Amino acid sequence: MKEILETIIASLVDNKDAIEINEVDGEKSVVFEVKVAENDMGKVIGRQGKIAKSIRTVMKAVAAKEHKKVTVEFIG
Repeated sequence: MKEILETIIASLVDNKDAIEINEVDGEKSVVFEVKVAENDMGKVIGRQGKIAKSIRTVMKAVAAKEHKKVTVEFIG
């Protein structure tokens, strides 16, 4: 799952070296904490959060196949 999230984020940002994804595993849930460069944060979140919402939707679909719940948090 983390690789899929990394691929999505990397395709959106300019500074690919600044991407940090921290995975916090629970019993039935996973939390991904995403950090990107400050000037790339707007590209990841999108207007009115539309891109961020789309990323969360894709990750929930991937997690459903593994019978887990997923949360994606964007940390500034």
